[in-house]
Amino acid sequence: MFALRTTRKIIVTVAAVVLVGAAGGGAAQASSPTAVTTAPGDQVPSACRPANHTAKITAGPASAGHHHYRVTLTAAPGYEPCELAGSPTDVRFYRHGSSNGVTAGRYGSQRTVVNFGPGHPVHFDIQVPHGAGGAPADEATFTLKAPGGVIPGESTAYGPLTVGAGTVIGPVRPGA
Repeated sequence: MFALRTTRKIIVTVAAVVLVGAAGGGAAQASSPTAVTTAPGDQVPSACRPANHTAKITAGPASAGHHHYRVTLTAAPGYEPCELAGSPTDVRFYRHGSSNGVTAGRYGSQRTVVNFGPGHPVHFDIQVPHGAGGAPADEATFTLKAPGGVIPGESTAYGPLTVGAGTVIGPVRPGA
């Protein structure tokens, strides 16, 4: 009797695995040009998609006339590396979930391509002029760019910062 129950459990488990695999496993798969096809019909989710990376804001060293904040993007293992280029767009700042109304421009080369993925973090700079006012924030949202255009979706970074008039965003660069 015990052997029969064990055999049934094994057969049911194998059948469930086969059915889940045939149905796509329920796993989220990217359907954008930033996903890479690894075998016919299989796609590995891209690290560039907003749901597949984390972003953290930290204070950076000040320069002549500016405060700087670094936004570091990190991808977890299991995501496909991808390419980013230029400064993120549509950058908005929030404090406790409410917009502080500050918009940001951009600076630097918008054509340099960097590789991003597991084990290869990237970062960009938020540059704020001294005396630009002082709108505190704890969150920034932005849209990443690939060499061929924007990446669908909105990424979010968390960390304390103060922004104001004249805030600009630097291009994505390799490293944390």
